[in-house]
Amino acid sequence: SSKKKAREFLVRLLYVEMLGHDGSFGFIKAVELAAAQSIMHKKTGYLICSCCLSPDHEFRFMLVNQMQRDLISSNLLECQGALVAVTNLITSDLVTTVSTQVIGLLDHTSEIVRKKAIIALHRLHQLSPDAVTMDELVDKLRKMLCDRDPSVMGSTLNAIEAMARVDVRPFKDLVPSLVSVLKQICERRLPSEYDYHRIPAPWMQMKIVRILSVIGKNDSQSSEGMYEVVADCLRKADEAGINASNAIVYECIRCITTIYPNPVLLDAAGASISRFLSSRNQNLKYLGVTGLASIVERHPKYAADHQLAVIECLEDKDETLLRKTLDLLYRMTNPVNVEFITDRLLHFLRGSTDPYMKKDLTGKICTIAERYAPNNAWYVRTITELFKIGGDMVDPAVATNLMSLIAEGTGNEDDDEEADMVLRKQAVELYVSILGNPPNRMPRVLVETLAWVLGEYGYLSSTMTLDYIIDSMCTLLQSGNTAKLGGGAATTRRLVLSAIMKMVAQYGSCPAAAAKCIDEYTKSQDPDTQRRCLEFMAMLTTAPYLLGEVFPIDASLEDVEVDVGLSFMNGLVAEAVSNGARPYQKPDDDDDDDVYGGGAAAAGASAFKMTPYEKPSEKTYGQGQMHGLGSTSMGPTGAANVALPPGGAMNAHGGGGVTPMPVAPPANDGLTLRSTANVWGKKPAAPAPMAPATNSFAATTNSFANSNTINSPTSSGGYGGSSSYGGSSSYGGSSSYGGYGASQPAPAPVAPQKTAEQIQKERMAAALFGGISATQPPAPPPPSASTPVIATPQGQWGAKPTAAAPPPTPITPAAPIPAPAPVVAAAPAPEVDLLGFDAPATTTTASSVDMLAPTLMMDEPVAPAPVAPPAPEPAAPPPPPAAPIDPFADAGLLDGVTQTSLPSFSAPNAFDSAKFEFGGSPITPLAINTPQFGEHWGSCPSTHPLSIASSSSVNTLSKFMALCEKAGLHKVEEIMATNEGIAACMAGGGSAVALVHGKISPLPGGTSRVDVTVKSTDPGLSQGLSLYLQNMIR
Repeated sequence: SSKKKAREFLVRLLYVEMLGHDGSFGFIKAVELAAAQSIMHKKTGYLICSCCLSPDHEFRFMLVNQMQRDLISSNLLECQGALVAVTNLITSDLVTTVSTQVIGLLDHTSEIVRKKAIIALHRLHQLSPDAVTMDELVDKLRKMLCDRDPSVMGSTLNAIEAMARVDVRPFKDLVPSLVSVLKQICERRLPSEYDYHRIPAPWMQMKIVRILSVIGKNDSQSSEGMYEVVADCLRKADEAGINASNAIVYECIRCITTIYPNPVLLDAAGASISRFLSSRNQNLKYLGVTGLASIVERHPKYAADHQLAVIECLEDKDETLLRKTLDLLYRMTNPVNVEFITDRLLHFLRGSTDPYMKKDLTGKICTIAERYAPNNAWYVRTITELFKIGGDMVDPAVATNLMSLIAEGTGNEDDDEEADMVLRKQAVELYVSILGNPPNRMPRVLVETLAWVLGEYGYLSSTMTLDYIIDSMCTLLQSGNTAKLGGGAATTRRLVLSAIMKMVAQYGSCPAAAAKCIDEYTKSQDPDTQRRCLEFMAMLTTAPYLLGEVFPIDASLEDVEVDVGLSFMNGLVAEAVSNGARPYQKPDDDDDDDVYGGGAAAAGASAFKMTPYEKPSEKTYGQGQMHGLGSTSMGPTGAANVALPPGGAMNAHGGGGVTPMPVAPPANDGLTLRSTANVWGKKPAAPAPMAPATNSFAATTNSFANSNTINSPTSSGGYGGSSSYGGSSSYGGSSSYGGYGASQPAPAPVAPQKTAEQIQKERMAAALFGGISATQPPAPPPPSASTPVIATPQGQWGAKPTAAAPPPTPITPAAPIPAPAPVVAAAPAPEVDLLGFDAPATTTTASSVDMLAPTLMMDEPVAPAPVAPPAPEPAAPPPPPAAPIDPFADAGLLDGVTQTSLPSFSAPNAFDSAKFEFGGSPITPLAINTPQFGEHWGSCPSTHPLSIASSSSVNTLSKFMALCEKAGLHKVEEIMATNEGIAACMAGGGSAVALVHGKISPLPGGTSRVDVTVKSTDPGLSQGLSLYLQNMIR
């Protein structure tokens, strides 16, 4: 009975410890109870010791002998209790005392002991990797993964996942084994007691899928072996439609977005995300938004299919769902939609009361504003608004960067000082409007930034005179004493006082309010503030002419000249020596001589490299807030009303101007499974043949019922048919989910009338998803009568082409097309059958020969085009001179090719005036704007970059844009700030679109480096246009 009472008292002792009181007086009784013969008493003693004893407690050593005896006990319950205690009580210095016994329990006859021994051994490895080595543990895990009991295998999966996240290399060759295990689970080869709501072992499925995602990350070879089983697991879980299966679907989505991408799997993941988002269950919506956030980082086109769903989640009252949706917006930000997303984030930050959420949103707004700012003026306004809303949570480095931006300006050599002054003037007008706000509502970072901006550039204000600004700053400082301006920080008051002193120097006289305010702070308790005011008053009364030297205008970036040799002391030293003073002699053992002394030794010992970095060879985006993408100007172009700073003569550097600093431009052994094939239940019968299904996974997933090995990818490609994961169906292409040669879609029904709320949501979605192309681009317009019709295969990924449709009726347009043609992705090339059996002939009719267009591959010879009857010959003219014999013409190889004389090389601009032709017809300008250009840019799969190291003919941006217009392209935008230009065109009546981006980098000697990128929906168009531009630029 005493043992029973001791157990009851120890349970109450544990409760006392949970309440925070000291229960160390009973710990010795817990150690004694762990040595009891009763299993209930033993487990209670181990539990109290595990929860209450600290890692360095001396009672832990008293438990080692008892755990060693229990580990080798024949009683299963004692072994289990000791293994649990090992994971909680053993420290790193005690690992070697029990590791041998734990390893021996891996071969125990009881599956419960074996699975607990795996967990204990993994814990010992974490405590002491030297005692239980990595190789030893991996070898044991490989063996236990093939255990006949599923519970032991499940425990092994936990250890494999934890170790793979640390170092995945030892587990790379386990992909076939893990795929085989997951396949057997999906086929219900496990006993029924492992089912949960008719789902076979859902936790094991999720664990294996997570391990596969870790192994397949950035590894195409490993990913190929898991595509099919992940697709099969996703399909079967999606069909169940319960909570356990939804958890498996979510893990499959995460796996698909983590491993090497496969178009078919990505489409399947997108379909599952769509089902989650359209559900009324808030939990499923949360899974959908989380899955969409994981897929949108690498494949943003899938987000465009769920625009309205995302907008609805933004208006949801569920704060958890709202927070996850805001994280999705942050992940899908790009240069096109950054303004809309930033406004939405600021709106939610303004109404949030959760400190954690406010801190998180503040950091995200700072990040996207610095990375995607369209121009500097927008960045200044956005960060200032952020200071007003959540200034207490903003990193002080953000304010420093903002001040540097205003002081440095654009930092471009090509931009003049006038554009920088316009930016500073806009910043001054912005902060002047904030002066009237109550001081107790102004965060410290906002007050300090306001004081610096107005102190440096207050004279630029056109809405408020300088003396009125000084009076307002004095009022702010005096009223802030009661309201604790800037949180009552002394540094904030110093900055405001310094700003007042700077503006007094700029104004030329000291207003009464400023004199009174400075006089009051001469009695301040802060020594630094008192000293500043006393020095300023003394200078103002005795030497006012020094104000211009002490407070120079616009000199925040001027270099301070330091006289290292103290040459101004030479006269005093010479006078003292002449009066008999002993000259200074440097000690022999002066340690500072190596660093601060002169000579070659000191120069060679310098640890600082003062040479500037080289300019990057390629442009990179998102390098900081000072260089926005796609900006056309830094502010208003007219700067006639910008006054030069007064007192310019005071500035030693002349004019008080800031010299722009040159800144570089901103820089897209296998595991044998023979003995584990049928260990979990009897082998299922061979499945009956299934009818063709519309689902792409049902059509492509191979059965594993008759084999225990993994079907390796054949020569026809990886998972997903004849097209491999990187094949003709690109991520930005026009293939749809389940489209293995699917038939043409039915005509769309008539759209119902939309309400005002729906129209508003669509407008918000258009602004939110700017720059993200949808999965399915719009269909091309019918070809004109003059455009040759080229037959293309209708099937996808090697499907047999259907019968050719009747030719469309030629349509003659009444007027030129005013709107730009939609972007259409090129159809994937058909699977080539070298034998030519069972494949219908494909004909191509072309009006001319294009040497730059790609050669079409046919299964059958192309039928010759019908030849028109010859016209009656006219009267024979006089015989011309004998022409040279052309063997190609005699053989009939030039039939249909006209002999057009080449332009004379002596004629000026003979080639320059010729437009680029594709398919026998000149290209047509595509009139689009910059946002539309950004949308089309991501949907063009074919890219051809070119770089001309030096060009004298095209050495300026205007010449490059003129060349593009001569070639037949439409000039979209010319960005002078970064020497970049973009242009667009279309060919084939809008069936192909090409986009051109060029950057001119001036070089010495009047030449320039020209970098051009050509993207198109047609590979032949992009290749031909890039070659044409390359020849013309050279």
